[in-house]
Amino acid sequence: MFDRLQAVEDRYERLNELLSDPEVINDSNKLREYSKEQSDIQDTAITYKEYKVIREQYQEAKMMLDEKLDADMKEMVKEELNELESNIEELEARLKILLIPKDPNDNKNVIMEIRGAAGGDEAALFAGSLYRMYSRYAEMQGWKTEIIDANATGLGGYKEIIFMINGSGAYSKLKFENGAHRVQRVPETESGGRIHTSTATVAVLPETEEVEIEIHEKDIRVDTFASSGPGGQSVNTTMSAVRLTHIPTNTVVSCQDEKSQIKNKEKAMKVLRARVYDKINREIQAEYDQNRKLAVGTGDRSERIRTYNFPQNRVTDHRIGLTIQKLDQIMEGKLDDVIDTLIVEDQSSKLQNADD
Repeated sequence: MFDRLQAVEDRYERLNELLSDPEVINDSNKLREYSKEQSDIQDTAITYKEYKVIREQYQEAKMMLDEKLDADMKEMVKEELNELESNIEELEARLKILLIPKDPNDNKNVIMEIRGAAGGDEAALFAGSLYRMYSRYAEMQGWKTEIIDANATGLGGYKEIIFMINGSGAYSKLKFENGAHRVQRVPETESGGRIHTSTATVAVLPETEEVEIEIHEKDIRVDTFASSGPGGQSVNTTMSAVRLTHIPTNTVVSCQDEKSQIKNKEKAMKVLRARVYDKINREIQAEYDQNRKLAVGTGDRSERIRTYNFPQNRVTDHRIGLTIQKLDQIMEGKLDDVIDTLIVEDQSSKLQNADD
C-alpha cells in the first residue's frame, strides 16, 4: 500500500512541475488533462504527506521514552503517543479508502429519469414526489436542476420526467438511486382511506461528453412535432419538439420543454449520449464476474431498492437493510442519512474485495 501511496505523491509533485511548464500552459488539452489528474489524486497525496509527518512525530516520541525522563514528562509523552497512534490509525483507514479505484463518472453532472410504473395515477403522483425530493436535495447541495422533458398528468404527477442536475460530484452521490422505488400510502386519488402500493423507476445517468462517446449524425433519425401538455393537448403550434432515434442501438429520446427546436435538439442529444454510454457500460458490466459485484452497485432498474411507508413515516433501503423513521424529512430532500450510508457500504465492500 505504501509503495502505491509514494507513487501517487511522486506523480502529484511531477504534475505540479508540469502545470508550471510554459509548454503545458500553452497547450489547452494537456493543461486540462494534467489539471484533472492532479485534482483526482490531490486528496490522496496530501493525506499521505500528513500521515508521514505524524508517523515521524510518533517515532520521535517513542525514542524519547528511552531517555531518562521524570515521571510527569514520561506521562506526557505517553499521552502524546496514544494521540498520535489514534491519528495514524484514522489516516491509514482513510488512505485505504482513497486508494480504492475511483468511478471515472463520479464528478459528472447527472441526467435523472423518473417514470411512474405500477399503480396508475398514484404511481405518476409518486414519480412527482420523487422529482421534488431529488430537486430539494440538489438545492441543498448547491446544484442546479433543469427539466429536459416531462409528461405531466395533473395533480403534480408525471408519467415520465427527465431532468439534469448540474453540480460537482452529483453522480457520486446519486448513482445508487438507480432502481425501482415503492411507495405505501393513502393516495390523493383515493377517498376511502385505503393504503395503496405503487412503484416508480429511477434511472441515473452520468452526463457524457462528445469526446467520450462518438455518435455519428448518419446514425440519428430526427423527427419534429408540436409539443403537448397534460392529456396530450397541443400547447405549441410550431414544430419545436424533437425526437431523436439512434438507429444502431434503437435508443429514442424526445424533448419538448423549450420553445426552440434547436435548444430541444441540444437537450435531447445530451440524453441520447448518456443513454448510449449507459447501454455500453451495462453490457460490459453484464460480462463481469457475478461473484465480484459490489454489495450496493448502481442497481438494475427493475430491482426494488427502497420502500417509502407513509403511515409509519418509514423508509427502508432493501440493499443494505437500512430503516429510518423520518420519511417526512427525507421527502423534503434530506437524503444525507441514506446516501452517506450507501457510500460507506460501497466503500466497505470495495475494501473487502480488494483484500480477498
